[in-house]
Amino acid sequence: MSLSLLILAAGMGSRYGSLKQLDQMGPSGETVMDYSVFDALRSGFDRVIFVIRRDFEEEFKNVIGKRYEGKVKIEYAFQDKNDLPGNFKCPEGREKPWGTGHAVYAARHLLNEPFAVINADDFYGRDSYKQLAEYLSNPPAPGKVRGCIASFILSNTLSENGSVSRGICSDDGKGHLTKVVENTRIYRRADGKVVSLMEDGTEVELTGNEPASMNSWGFMPEMVNEIEKLFIEFLNARGTELKSEFYLPGVVDSLINSGKAEIAMRYSKDSWFGVTYKEDRPFVQAALKRLVDSGAYPEKLF
Repeated sequence: MSLSLLILAAGMGSRYGSLKQLDQMGPSGETVMDYSVFDALRSGFDRVIFVIRRDFEEEFKNVIGKRYEGKVKIEYAFQDKNDLPGNFKCPEGREKPWGTGHAVYAARHLLNEPFAVINADDFYGRDSYKQLAEYLSNPPAPGKVRGCIASFILSNTLSENGSVSRGICSDDGKGHLTKVVENTRIYRRADGKVVSLMEDGTEVELTGNEPASMNSWGFMPEMVNEIEKLFIEFLNARGTELKSEFYLPGVVDSLINSGKAEIAMRYSKDSWFGVTYKEDRPFVQAALKRLVDSGAYPEKLF
């Protein structure tokens, strides 16, 4: 069975200023995304779909896409704020596309097989791809919309340089996701306690062992139709707003709550990391060097 990896990369140009300035994190100049593609290939994925923007298509293909030529089948989808279902129109004055759910919608014509979804600039580690590939390679019985999440231990996803936003996951005790609650300001206090800062300024202590969503998902292709249906509902309710976003975790939550979806919980043993703050960069570089030195990755990936 063919497995696709959908990499959400449409925000890269605005985040980095230029694709040619993508942070080189690995010992041989690799980006974090290079490690994602490498891990996916050795876990059984055989197709990579990049969701990008039209305005940096040529540059992206020359700077990033070419390095994978001959190694894996590469395809592209384009996220555009005007790519909307039916007769919906983008409101005048809106500058950005509609979020991670919209990014998956942008690739709808290519998603005809089991697929995983990840962020372009996050390091997930090999175990998460292994977990996703194992699930997607053994399709569950039809009936409900099926998928899985590769969750991470919360304490393995924090930054020492400031607060982070994390989706805290709950399960039903039988290995199925029941809820993802977004906590927008989680950090480790000076006393070592992990806390979530609420809107009213109070702190809620967490154990640090909670499973956290880092936008690492696996879905059967029928998810695409459900995303479109929910996107239409979203646009009916909030389509005139200039900054509203249609988030993928919200899609999953909605389908679980309606009884339409069953999402399996998977638990990655690896530590997630990424450059949330510029001060995180030395940590990420050092972490990757340790992994290379340990033999987990070759010194040069591609």
